[in-house]
Amino acid sequence: MPPKPKTSGDKNLKSKSPAEFFLDNKGIAGFENAGKSLYTTLREFIENSLDSAESIGVLPDVDIAVEEVTLDEYETKIGLKTHVRKDNALYADFETDKERAKRVKDEARKVAADAKAVDALAKAKEKGGKGSKGGGLNRNAGVDGSKAKLGAKSFFRITVKDNGKGMQHDDIPNMLGKVLSGTKYGVRQTRGKFGLGSKMALIWSKQTTGLPIEILSAQPKQKFCSRYVLDIDIERNEPNVHSVDKTPNDEEWHGAELSVIIEGNWTAYRNKVLSYLRQLAIVTPYAQFHFKYVSAGSDNRGNVDAMFRRRTLVMPSPPTTTKHHPSAANEDQLLIKTLLSQTREKTLLGFLNKEFTSIGKDHASRLVKELGKGFDPTMSPKDVSETQATRIQQLLSYARFTDPSGDCLSPAGEYNLRLGIMKELAPDWIASFVGGALACGGHPLIVEACVSLGGKDVKAGHNVFRFANRIPLLFEAGSDVVTRCVQRLNWSSYKIDKNNDKIGIFVSIVSTKIPFKGTSKEYIGDDNVEIAEAVDRAIRACATQLKGKIVRAQAAKERRARKKVLSRYIPDCARAIAAMLTQSALAEEPPSKRAKLFGDPAGGGNGGKLWRVDPVWEKELLGKVKSGTVTLATLTRKLEEHVEKIDSEQALEYSMANKEGLCETTHLMPIGSHHKFSTVVRHQTCAFQLLASAATGPHAL
Repeated sequence: MPPKPKTSGDKNLKSKSPAEFFLDNKGIAGFENAGKSLYTTLREFIENSLDSAESIGVLPDVDIAVEEVTLDEYETKIGLKTHVRKDNALYADFETDKERAKRVKDEARKVAADAKAVDALAKAKEKGGKGSKGGGLNRNAGVDGSKAKLGAKSFFRITVKDNGKGMQHDDIPNMLGKVLSGTKYGVRQTRGKFGLGSKMALIWSKQTTGLPIEILSAQPKQKFCSRYVLDIDIERNEPNVHSVDKTPNDEEWHGAELSVIIEGNWTAYRNKVLSYLRQLAIVTPYAQFHFKYVSAGSDNRGNVDAMFRRRTLVMPSPPTTTKHHPSAANEDQLLIKTLLSQTREKTLLGFLNKEFTSIGKDHASRLVKELGKGFDPTMSPKDVSETQATRIQQLLSYARFTDPSGDCLSPAGEYNLRLGIMKELAPDWIASFVGGALACGGHPLIVEACVSLGGKDVKAGHNVFRFANRIPLLFEAGSDVVTRCVQRLNWSSYKIDKNNDKIGIFVSIVSTKIPFKGTSKEYIGDDNVEIAEAVDRAIRACATQLKGKIVRAQAAKERRARKKVLSRYIPDCARAIAAMLTQSALAEEPPSKRAKLFGDPAGGGNGGKLWRVDPVWEKELLGKVKSGTVTLATLTRKLEEHVEKIDSEQALEYSMANKEGLCETTHLMPIGSHHKFSTVVRHQTCAFQLLASAATGPHAL
């Protein structure tokens, strides 16, 4: 027999499906423990609902329910009957005789210690003292000291229902049961990007409960509702459909409803979930969220029923797909080769002009000339060699280009951001700023910021709220660029006390690609110079606006105090002047002649130092006093008018001397990048800049 051919290669060489990889590395997607997994599942479902509603221009209405599932209910669902133990010693919660004796001894020792503490406390009270230090009761006394039941788990049914566009019937299995499949790929601003969120929830459910996900979906004007029950085949990364059905859609409903049972920890992440919803209501005030938590026990005190109501009907324009900025070639050396192989353009000139933003035809011609020998504007992109592609990549990396327009992005907008903050926090003062679009790693990026002072449920000091593509970021705040910028800022120079004032800092960053640090997508690093400068500039602009408001408020407070002091003396002054005028009117000679008679111009008394008085005016005034035209009430009114006039003149003089905060920009309607403005019309008291025209869109004039 001929010898068997030798097999080459390592027998241990294996490959994993994407689903297997993310099952082993759940922390990448935020599923590192039961509590975080519950939070992440809610977050992914809610954000998908928002994207779905916004994509068809419908104001989002999202219902969220978290219901605790009892162990009996869970075992019934998986078909596991209650097991009667035959050998208790096999179980971890079994207590041996030796362990029981030790527990009883420990309990007796604790009871004796508590009794001793009670006696010491009673004696101290009799003596009028506060008792010995550390002599409190042992709160653990009386509690069953037997081993806690190990391996106890909590299960929750999470249901999220929206009024979005729904999913096509045949696409549902792949959209929810195949990792790395999705509709959000491309150069476009989205809340999600990796095609992981809802699939990871399904993987977590399969790993912890073994139960499938239930889907109900209907598209607008669709006469039926799609019902699916499915899970995911981990090894093959394929959907495993348990059942599928079509039911009549008599109510003409559209949207999606997802329901899944997972292992979770509500107690540990309750505050995180509620904080997430509150911050989401700030950045999306046009959406309405109804959240409900129902515990499995008979005690309803832990239940939650919260409604985050819609505050506005103004919804941001949806983001659009755009092309790469040329500076992206510096970040991705494979980009040029990929685009050359995929482009439909026939010429190199058309390739540069159509496949990138910020490159016009004239600019493209100059770039082709700069490429040098071997390049021609009419050459086909398919004929570009690998070496030539590298040359194009080098040129685009070092050439100068204008920043992208940012029209493809969908920021929250000053109007919505301010409205959401006022709705949820009700601050005393608020300032906002939206920066221009800039290129970051070849992707357009816009930074929006608001800074507030005061408000409800806001602690003293810095309260930082971070948003990325209109998603609240709750974890790893200390490493985020926003937190670092807030810490570096000298708040005292803006007349803000960083220790005692209630400062709310809200920063929203939108981009076609958020440069998150790490795989958890929870923070943006401070090492990104472009973003750090943009965030710092936005926060400083808001702080400058607040400084102006603080200056005006302080000036107004000083004016009120000064006016109050002056007004306090008006009655006494009026009575003194009235008495003097009455006596002067009854005298034989007017005061001016008597002052000359008794004064000594040569150097004594008041002679020569009194104001010169017009005799005609003096005679007329004394006549009015005699006739009763000028009275105490008249003098009081004139003094009040004089104080008011002097106060206004001093306030104007103070404002002119201190330019800070003299002017403030006010928008009478929400504005966006699609609005165009006319020239500024100036007046002595204000300046107007009217809207000249608006592009097509939901806010077109």
